Amino acid sequence: MRLTTKSRYGTRLILDLAIYAKENPVPLSDIARRQKISMKYLEHLIRKLKDAGLIKSQRGPFGGHMLNKPPDKITVGDIVRTLEGTTAITECAETGDKLCGICNMAGDCLSRWVWLEASKAIFKRLDEITIGSLMSGRKKQIDEARRYREEMINNKKKK
Repeated sequence: MRLTTKSRYGTRLILDLAIYAKENPVPLSDIARRQKISMKYLEHLIRKLKDAGLIKSQRGPFGGHMLNKPPDKITVGDIVRTLEGTTAITECAETGDKLCGICNMAGDCLSRWVWLEASKAIFKRLDEITIGSLMSGRKKQIDEARRYREEMINNKKKK
């Protein structure tokens, strides 16, 4: 499964608000500058996240955006579900129909079960990761991500 930039940038947007909008709303231009994401793209993401109740907005000269829930009540799963519009990692796992009609094995495909189980496992884990937990373990998670990336690079070199 490849997540789109919507999920990756949306998570960065929510984390930025969790860090910088604790007391007062933050203008989108500040987020765009810090995160190096275009204003137009952030406006698109903000609309979806606001509709989902994750973000609230305030108009006016001191306006901007804030989280609508505490960071411990927002999961990465919430963000991905909202911005990707699905919890399935394949097209055939998106439909509840017995015959999905997506591939030439529709209705007879044993591998569909694999994609359904993988989708469930991914979102189960994403639902366990809150914005609050990311903020409190920031250094640890960044270090783990760097180590994992280095392992992946070293494994590719060995092959």
